[in-house]
Amino acid sequence: MAQSGKGKLNYRCPSCFMRDLDIDMFYDKDKKEFHCIRCQYVGTEEDVLEKNELVRFRYKDAMT
Repeated sequence: MAQSGKGKLNYRCPSCFMRDLDIDMFYDKDKKEFHCIRCQYVGTEEDVLEKNELVRFRYKDAMT
């Protein structure tokens, strides 16, 4: 999914990403957290990055 030029970088939802769905999360400036409109996942930037790294183990050999 392409990243639009709307400010802060959108991250993939870790919950959807585990199910091979590429869903961008939206950032709430007031609460300083990301949320997914598909599965209701909510988390801080650190939480999202940490969980996305855990998911990436499935694709570690994809470039070899």
